[in-house]
Amino acid sequence: MAAGSGRLRRWAKLAAVLAGLYLGLAYLLVPDIWANYERQPGLGGRPMLTTTTAGIPGDPINVGLAGPRDLLVRGMLAAGWRPADPITLRSAVGIGLSVILDRPYPDAPVSTLLFEGRPQDLAFEKPVGGSADRRHHVRFWRVLERGSEGQPLFLGAVSFDRGVGISRYTGQITHHIGPDLDAEREALIAALADARFLASTYRLPGSGPTLVGRNGGGDRYFTDGEVLVGVLEAPPSPGATMPPDPVPVPEPWWRRLRHVLWAGLRAIAGAMMG
Repeated sequence: MAAGSGRLRRWAKLAAVLAGLYLGLAYLLVPDIWANYERQPGLGGRPMLTTTTAGIPGDPINVGLAGPRDLLVRGMLAAGWRPADPITLRSAVGIGLSVILDRPYPDAPVSTLLFEGRPQDLAFEKPVGGSADRRHHVRFWRVLERGSEGQPLFLGAVSFDRGVGISRYTGQITHHIGPDLDAEREALIAALADARFLASTYRLPGSGPTLVGRNGGGDRYFTDGEVLVGVLEAPPSPGATMPPDPVPVPEPWWRRLRHVLWAGLRAIAGAMMG
């Protein structure tokens, strides 16, 4: 009798696991995949993950901007971000001296990451403190010439450099990133909204929820795996009536449920990596 009860409990647990997998697949994952195709059909099958020049998985794609390149640059400047210098001998020496001597270099270069085999088209940074040791930084790739808005779509990877150290994978000197990639994504889009360069925002599925990921330098990170996209617009001219704040596109219920579930997991991951 006891053996029969044990088998029954095991079958009940297995049935519960299978039911959970089915519900997650049918009501959370599959609708999200289709939402990707519906919002930006040209992104179907994209990896949503960068790689280093050595082929090591890098930072996930977590932000996007829809609009022409010149408007993107204007918006980033207005939001307080500066274009990063290209990597040259002079800029490499400059960033080294900035870190060692604790002196400003607000246009310090960022390393090259590849998306679909291509280096970034644009890179920006926002220093924190008196040197290039700590900074917010983002790389952008022009992925679609004409997205669903009828404008170019740039996808990006934004993160926070918390200090300089040694890569656990290559032994090279590199910046180490902070673990909370979602916070960096939200802050960048909020800065563009404050500068009045956004018409609306929406989310796309990205690399997928990740509680313990590692980037190309071996640094741990966590993310809900979504891409927050801002639709760019030129700000009003001086004296004109200010437009309303950008309106987020309403999200389906399964996305809202995911946000609620992820908020709890994010708190746990932040405590573990903090």
